[in-house]
Amino acid sequence: MIDILELYLRLVGLILIGFILGRKLPGSASIYIGQFLYWVGVPIGIIGFLLQTDLSGQIWIAPIIAHLAIFIGALLAWLGIKVQANFTTSVPPRATQGSLILAAMVGNTGYLGFPITLAMVGKEYFAWALFYDMLGSLFGAYGLGVVLAAKFGNNIQNRIQVAKVIFINPALWSFGFGLLLRQVALPESVVFLLEKLAWSTVALSLMLIGMRLSQLKSWTKLPQAGSSIFIKMLLVPLILGSTLSLFGVTGKAAQVIVLEMAMPPALATLVIAETFDLDRDLAVTALAMGMIVLLFTLPLWLWLF
Repeated sequence: MIDILELYLRLVGLILIGFILGRKLPGSASIYIGQFLYWVGVPIGIIGFLLQTDLSGQIWIAPIIAHLAIFIGALLAWLGIKVQANFTTSVPPRATQGSLILAAMVGNTGYLGFPITLAMVGKEYFAWALFYDMLGSLFGAYGLGVVLAAKFGNNIQNRIQVAKVIFINPALWSFGFGLLLRQVALPESVVFLLEKLAWSTVALSLMLIGMRLSQLKSWTKLPQAGSSIFIKMLLVPLILGSTLSLFGVTGKAAQVIVLEMAMPPALATLVIAETFDLDRDLAVTALAMGMIVLLFTLPLWLWLF
């Protein structure tokens, strides 16, 4: 409980600082910070943590479970839409259906999942979170997510452009570069500096989330967002979390996987919604609602697993 309270103080504190800065600074500030984290901060952080991460064990299972979680989330959201269409007269527009499915399948396993798993489980098991995000969520968002967005959206001329994101993503390249650096005997001072830069990136990422939340003004679609949140943050972690032992994943590794599965919808869902002309208001509401729900569900998952 003490660990959770300390985590909440750090999470809420840094996000609150970002929220205040987001209200005070120009709107372009969060864009610049986001670009810095995307191209520089997050890649350096991945390398810094990867150099001290234990890569032994069955970490290759992490992305497999990630893809299962993404598929189950999308399937449950699609089934929910079909049930609503059969038993009610109010069928959501196709753009809204697309945002509902996206919010239910792709989680914030990087900006938010990394600091939470590092704080609660430790950097020894960071590889599980890293593999879950880099080889799971990333491909889920800009692979299957783009395909679904193109199907449900109205703006498909940018489909190829968005699909390219997965191949030029600097975090993915730094992941490979970090694996290569593990084979080199780096000076302790360099490893120490990279670790400090990595933790600084985590703090800045949380502040960026607060800045983005300060710009969210739409709460008009809470019921619809709630259905996606229920699937993403409760049903999927419960279904797959209870079967992790069948994959040979137990102990701290299982905690990391469950925490990653239980993260709120990813910022990528908003980016994709804007690009493909999906329901942006729903995407915004799901992001904000998921952050609030996480404060209540996080202790639940730590207790169950």
